[in-house]
Amino acid sequence: MKQSNRRPSAGFGAIAAIFVLVVLASLAAAIVRLGQSTQTGSAQDILGARAWTAARAGTEWGLYQALKGSWSTCSGVSQTLDLRADTGVRVTVRCSSSIYQEGQDSTGAAQTVRLYTIDAVACNSTSACPDNARAVQPGYIERRRQVQATQ
Repeated sequence: MKQSNRRPSAGFGAIAAIFVLVVLASLAAAIVRLGQSTQTGSAQDILGARAWTAARAGTEWGLYQALKGSWSTCSGVSQTLDLRADTGVRVTVRCSSSIYQEGQDSTGAAQTVRLYTIDAVACNSTSACPDNARAVQPGYIERRRQVQATQ
């Protein structure tokens, strides 16, 4: 009887090499995807910070208009500020006010206080903020800031 000289592990090296290549390709694809997600997240963080800064500027501008500028009664006034050249966002500033009685002075006359509410919404829209049509799209950033002041 003749004995065969065939090795039982012939061809195993090629299968192992293909397996290693598939694993390395999968790992490379996962790393690339993670890098893209990180880059997108960082870009949205930067846009969010710019929108927050623009909303803060909008509330400060609105307070100035209400307390020292042309919005003395501040009854439903609204204006959109275009800050796209500086921050890449627009800010819609709205103002409303209410008058409250705060007791009486020493002569018995009623003291009134006006409460101003300034609402600023900053977004990276091409129209006024908030932009409900763009809010469902990726890449849309919106920040809202509201302040109250009395006079």
